[in-house]
Amino acid sequence: MAYDSKRAIELLRTGTGQPTAQFRESQEDAIRHVVEGRGRLLVVQKTGWGKSFVYFIATKLLRENGNGPALLVSPLLALMRNQIDAAERMGVRALSINSDNTQDWGQIEQAVQRNEVDMLIISPERFANEHFRNEVLGPISGRIALLVVDEAHCISDWGHDFRPHYRLLQRIAQNFPPTTRLLATTATANNRVMNDLREVLGPKLEVMRGDLNRPSLVLQTIKLPSQVERLAWLAAQLPKLPGSGIIYTLTVRDSTLVADWLKSRGFKVEAYSGESGDARPELEQALLKNQVKALVATTALGMGFDKPDLAFVIHYQSPGSVVAYYQQVGRAGRALDAAYGILLSGVEETAITDFFIRSAFPTHAEVQSVMDALKVARNGLSVPEIQGRVNLSKGRIDKALDLLSLESPAPIVKQGTKWQLAPVSLKQAFWDRADRLTDLRRAEQRQMQEYVALTSGHMEYLISALDGDPTTVNSPALPPLLVDYPQSLAQEAVAFLRRTSLPIEPRKTWPAGGLLGYQVQGRISSNQQAQPGKALCMWGDAGWGIHVRLGKYHDKRFSDELVTACAALVKTWQAQPKPAWVTAVPSLRHPDLVPDFARRLAVALNLPYHGVIVKTDLRREQKEMENSVQQARNVDGSLAIQTGGRPMPRGAVLLVDDMVDSRWTLTIAAWLLRSNGSGEVFPLALALTSRGNET
Repeated sequence: MAYDSKRAIELLRTGTGQPTAQFRESQEDAIRHVVEGRGRLLVVQKTGWGKSFVYFIATKLLRENGNGPALLVSPLLALMRNQIDAAERMGVRALSINSDNTQDWGQIEQAVQRNEVDMLIISPERFANEHFRNEVLGPISGRIALLVVDEAHCISDWGHDFRPHYRLLQRIAQNFPPTTRLLATTATANNRVMNDLREVLGPKLEVMRGDLNRPSLVLQTIKLPSQVERLAWLAAQLPKLPGSGIIYTLTVRDSTLVADWLKSRGFKVEAYSGESGDARPELEQALLKNQVKALVATTALGMGFDKPDLAFVIHYQSPGSVVAYYQQVGRAGRALDAAYGILLSGVEETAITDFFIRSAFPTHAEVQSVMDALKVARNGLSVPEIQGRVNLSKGRIDKALDLLSLESPAPIVKQGTKWQLAPVSLKQAFWDRADRLTDLRRAEQRQMQEYVALTSGHMEYLISALDGDPTTVNSPALPPLLVDYPQSLAQEAVAFLRRTSLPIEPRKTWPAGGLLGYQVQGRISSNQQAQPGKALCMWGDAGWGIHVRLGKYHDKRFSDELVTACAALVKTWQAQPKPAWVTAVPSLRHPDLVPDFARRLAVALNLPYHGVIVKTDLRREQKEMENSVQQARNVDGSLAIQTGGRPMPRGAVLLVDDMVDSRWTLTIAAWLLRSNGSGEVFPLALALTSRGNET
């Protein structure tokens, strides 16, 4: 097909809204390459270069010449929303099939079949959906003019954002006609990644690679080990930063914590994560329109989010790799002369990134336990049924099933909701790949630690890590940010962490299959459920979390400070009806620890204490149980009510425990109390573990 240069520049100016816009270096060459069908192309260009214009303009030109639609594989919902908005500005009708618009799938599928869609945007996981492959992709595969793989580094075993379902692309692309154009784009492909992409996308993959230098970015690393130090620093420095930006955290919990702290200091910020749900588009727009100073975000706000005037990107902790950091910090300063990229390094980050590395692949033992469970189930097992048979979390089971099912040939298959063994053995290549990726991520983690230790040459280091040319680096003349902060802010950060309380949501149903010891199943009657409860802190956190850890494992007694803090929490809680007495969850391992604390708390609240719950036998610790079904069964039959022949105390009760892990202990204790005549039960725990409110 002939390339229309005049029409291409018109589309660029329409899309940018700039009547005098010109193509950047190599941009038009990439569009021409795609439109003229010169072969498969990988474009490696820094964030903000305009990779999306290449595939939008190419799609528009192809469609205007009578070609079929484009299929765009995109990894994140936030990115998909940006892509749809950008396509619309250029007159490209783009629609997406994703988890956020299930109610629209039918209409979108019909529009695709009627050739009314210029570009269909999907996640790589959509390729694993049988209905999509057979009913949507199958009928149009012969008409697809262009397959676009955005954030193509995710294909690679070496890529820092490796997404297993991208591996399906190789098989899917083989079913397209050989004339189908293929364009892959990324900002973060080093030589190892590009070699791997050639294996997946074809050895004749042509590469257009640009300069990776970001001359508008001022990069700085600051070591602030504790949460208190980093919270104080943010509160001190944020007013000095121009414009608006992103503060990245490694976990959802920290995104909420940091946002709440900054809000308490009067800053207009919001937390953003995969758990933001339907609010995500609104939050993205608030940042785009500078209606917030910052979004405190996980990587859910990452690849492809396009705000050219983003003035700063701050990392609350170090990410797991240099290439991941380059991807995220590159959000800033695209259309500014100068912008800040600040990395705050905290003591907990290594433990967090260690967890991410360990959990990237299932272990031999995890795979074996899942395979053994399926081996003895002739009709297969659903995920909840597997949870009942193996002591693994749902996430670990899902990970094992996903990765095993993506092997070719796959040792397991899914029929409806059930997984079954296939007559195929798992190949050694699966474990070789897992070992290779794990070793790489360990090396990347060490590389990131080297970056944190730098006092200068930050951009040069990043570009070298991406196998670019560091000799072209130049940086803007912005002063580095101060490391210091007022000690008064640190004291206020400690007070903030200590006054934070966390909700304990009551369970409303018994686990699948019920509990044989208590002979219960299905829904828990509303008059036998716990009420919404409170936890003083998160286990091990700065603030009270460290005190809880010391009390349990070092002092063997919880401090009077914790008693005072919990008494204050109860008074501000204002639970209704007001608790009339206090009881505790007992333990055979530490028989006096929690009851002693509960008695002192009862005195502080001027309430009577009654130890009516007893532990009947020793079970494994709940933290050793990896999923909800196993946790429930571990408590089943191990608690009982003993009142010594006296009637159950009247009125609502405060049910005290030290840690909430699965919520099953509190659920069963509350059920026993209510079943034996107590009033409403309000759980109160000293600390919540990271999975304390998981279902």
